[in-house]
Amino acid sequence: MNNSAEAKTRRVIAALEHRQPDRVPIGEFFWTNFIRRAKRELDVPDTFDPYRYWDLDLVVMVPNMDPRIRAIELIENTLERKLVKTGFGATIELRGQYPMPQYLEFDTQSFEQMDALVFDDPRDPRRFNEAIDDQINSVADALNLGLPSYIDRVRSYADEFCVFGSVCEPHEMLWRIIGTENALYKLAEDPDRMAAFIERLGDFLVGIVEGQIAAANGLLKGLYIWGDVAYDRGMFFSPDYWRRAYKPQVKRICDAAHAAGLKTVYHGCGNALVLFDDLIEAGVDAYNPLEAKAGLDVVPLKRRFADRLAYVGNIDVRVLATNDRDAVRREVLTKLNAAKGGGYLPQSDHSMPDNVAPATYDYLVRLIREYGNYPLDLGEFEQDVSPTG
Repeated sequence: MNNSAEAKTRRVIAALEHRQPDRVPIGEFFWTNFIRRAKRELDVPDTFDPYRYWDLDLVVMVPNMDPRIRAIELIENTLERKLVKTGFGATIELRGQYPMPQYLEFDTQSFEQMDALVFDDPRDPRRFNEAIDDQINSVADALNLGLPSYIDRVRSYADEFCVFGSVCEPHEMLWRIIGTENALYKLAEDPDRMAAFIERLGDFLVGIVEGQIAAANGLLKGLYIWGDVAYDRGMFFSPDYWRRAYKPQVKRICDAAHAAGLKTVYHGCGNALVLFDDLIEAGVDAYNPLEAKAGLDVVPLKRRFADRLAYVGNIDVRVLATNDRDAVRREVLTKLNAAKGGGYLPQSDHSMPDNVAPATYDYLVRLIREYGNYPLDLGEFEQDVSPTG
């Protein structure tokens, strides 16, 4: 089987275009503690790379999107606590017992401070060509300082994988600038003033798209759009307000990507099903991660939206965490029905956690490789995915 970067790219793009490639492509995101567990249990060197180890198809890279281009300021650095300040003007704490960073303070909080906020040039070559620690890459479930530049990371994978770049949508930027709760309060207090700031964020993010595409010089094949606007039971705020203020900016981002020939995948946690028709209209080609715990199921979604939207994700990590081979087999092969005719890249319904044994993830990959060759034959798990209307 040809598994070159060219073959993987053909496979991923065909799936996103609702065509059947040679086999179903696989993507994934991994939590740091899963990688640590894999290093312990798989007898691999410290340079272990899960994308190369499992020979996955798709890798996603994130550029520097900090409003101000500045190195991470390390305020405190002990075994128990790390405290940093970022180019978002956010002060963030990481503790070993916390699964994720805690956002403590934001330089920008009031409407007046939002109006006065000056963004560094989104197309500034330093964002893409220099190794400057930034918030999204460096401050996550672990503190990752000293990463190579964006373009060096892209180049390091481009010869072996289908590589996507990425960008936030405005709400993902908004909460990082002023805080999650404050963002929701402000949307209620003065929606018109917030809409004006959201448009400014759109200007900045379109520049991030264009800047990274130019820097990558043809190496990118698509673009992830990071945008959490929902929780497990629905939207954080009115869908009508999203349509009014956010949808035009998402469309601008998709238009910039499509103008360069790139596919778009919208990454939105929670259940934003109420927006799927709008995301399609805005130019989104595929949706990720389709959290099963938020009530999303790729098979009925395939029937409902047919070839209007592709999907990436939806393998329930709660099932994977049972490490029960029969349950995992049922979950994976049932969801593979959504790959009939293309349109589906299976991976976890967010990121691979450390309560999933690396051996279980290995089993998942082997299942997809065995049963994901076209034409699909899923045996007892076969389902009809014909459009429902």
